[in-house]
Amino acid sequence: MMNGDEIESEYIKRHHSHELLENQCSSTLVKHINAPLHLVWSLVRRFDQPQKYKPFISRCVVQGKKLEIGTVREVDVRSGLPATKSTERLEFLDDDQHILSVRILGGDHRLKNYSSIISLHPAETIEGRAGTLVIESFVVDVPEGNTEEETCFFVEALIQCNLKSLADVSERLGAESIETV
Repeated sequence: MMNGDEIESEYIKRHHSHELLENQCSSTLVKHINAPLHLVWSLVRRFDQPQKYKPFISRCVVQGKKLEIGTVREVDVRSGLPATKSTERLEFLDDDQHILSVRILGGDHRLKNYSSIISLHPAETIEGRAGTLVIESFVVDVPEGNTEEETCFFVEALIQCNLKSLADVSERLGAESIETV
């Protein structure tokens, strides 16, 4: 039987392979959330409403009526970050495997050729309840004047903030659903 680290490694190998070009950096982050997978996925899969859990997004407008691969969204970024807008495309969405991939097409920021994959996997909490293992990986160009380490550190900090917020929102919704039963 595989231990937790081996299981995480297997998920990463299976779902988080990025082709790294010269002058790009990549990283993978992992977060354990004390909420059931279906609840966490209900937030993550909403390409049209990332502001539900991503604290740096103030508004999102989706082009078109259907949420499908190729759908484009315009995101307004909250002040405090070195950006105000981002244009992003839904690259992959699998409701059965719980995988979502997004590519940034443009915006007034330095994240060029940015692509991310987020996958959710069933896990057990310390208390033995249903939990979720969230894995998010990315690849991005290293901007001129920055090092690979600086670029990865910046993007990892944003993703860690998003994952912490995802955990907070999911766990609060999970607690509320238990209270209403």
